[in-house]
Amino acid sequence: MAGRGSSPSSRRPTGRRDGRSTPRTTSRPTTAPVVAAAPGGSGTKFTTRALILLGVAVMLIASYTASVHAWWQQRSEIAALEAQNRQTSAEIEQLEDQQRRWSDPAYIRQQARERFGWVMPGEIGYRVIGVDGELKGQSSRLEEPEVAPRRPWVERLWGSVEAAGTPEQESAPQGDPELETDE
Repeated sequence: MAGRGSSPSSRRPTGRRDGRSTPRTTSRPTTAPVVAAAPGGSGTKFTTRALILLGVAVMLIASYTASVHAWWQQRSEIAALEAQNRQTSAEIEQLEDQQRRWSDPAYIRQQARERFGWVMPGEIGYRVIGVDGELKGQSSRLEEPEVAPRRPWVERLWGSVEAAGTPEQESAPQGDPELETDE
């Protein structure tokens, strides 16, 4: 048995069957970030793949942020318009109710009594006047007339400039200067 396997050429290589040997030390490609020592301490150096991934993530966040902002703004506009619709509907209902009341002759008579102090034929109306001359009790005054809206200050200013350029017209006719005497 000493003849077998004693020479180095007769030994079978450990590894593959075809006779080729495999190297014992293999280097594997790595995808982990490369760590380099910084002069002031230890720091990490990002690979280009990590930087690209970070850039894509930032772009996605930016695009989603813009979309979420637009969605939020539209939701607030929708809520404001819905509130305006509810308010307008309430005003419409109130005006329709007022229109129905004014169609009723009894309501018209009641308003005439309250506002103007009118009485029906055969009734006697009384009004109590205070020491100051004002009516006591329910007021029989008409509602205040609506005041015309004031013009903007620019229009009023321009109107005064135009008025300054025209001569004043006297409202009272003057008499003949020859007939007037100084007494």
